[in-house]
Amino acid sequence: MSVSAKSLPASARLADDDFQYRPLLPGAVASLVLALLSQLIFLAGRDSLQAALMLCPLPLAGLVVGLRSLRRIRESEGQIGGRRLALAGVTLATLSLAAGLGFAGYVHATELPEGYQRTSFLELMPVEADVRAGRAVPAEVLALNGKKVFIKGYMRPDSTPVSRNVKRFLLVRDNNNCCFGDLSTVKFYDQIGVVVGEGIRLDYRQGLFRIGGVFRVRPENVASGGEQLVFTLDADYAR
Repeated sequence: MSVSAKSLPASARLADDDFQYRPLLPGAVASLVLALLSQLIFLAGRDSLQAALMLCPLPLAGLVVGLRSLRRIRESEGQIGGRRLALAGVTLATLSLAAGLGFAGYVHATELPEGYQRTSFLELMPVEADVRAGRAVPAEVLALNGKKVFIKGYMRPDSTPVSRNVKRFLLVRDNNNCCFGDLSTVKFYDQIGVVVGEGIRLDYRQGLFRIGGVFRVRPENVASGGEQLVFTLDADYAR
């Protein structure tokens, strides 16, 4: 004689429900994957607040996808699985966004040495208004001539004959082909000639450098086509 599910004890019905197949919501998996990728914010924030901000869409997407997944799972009344994955994605994405930006903000606020003015390679590049006015070097950059500035970049490997106790090198915007390729193709605003001051020990490495010192601007060298540097820096601070 067959026994109906309704006639079974409650504990037996619950056990039976636990073994029922429930499709896993793809959005729950996607939320967790996006949240895991959001950990890149911490790596980016170590070098640049701007880079960390550019990665914010990752945790935001993980948060939105996770919340939508939780709502769908709840509305399915147990027919769709993945609640724990979605919840983990929402939690991790939220923590990554808050803690990652907090870490990047802390690094940004504490990395600037006292007495230096922060600048960047992005600020060295002339914008459309400068080009229309015939200015190869922005007026704000010209105003930095002779002042102590702080800038971050990468050491071009072929710009120094030694790898230990480097005294002269090219600081470039990034370590991609645009700055590590043929030197003749590197834009003048993507490179700074650095002279390392006495008492500073600087060895070559592939990572980011934080350099401070007296900044020199020679706009007349733009016409040399890269044979002469437009920007140089006498470094008295290096990390």
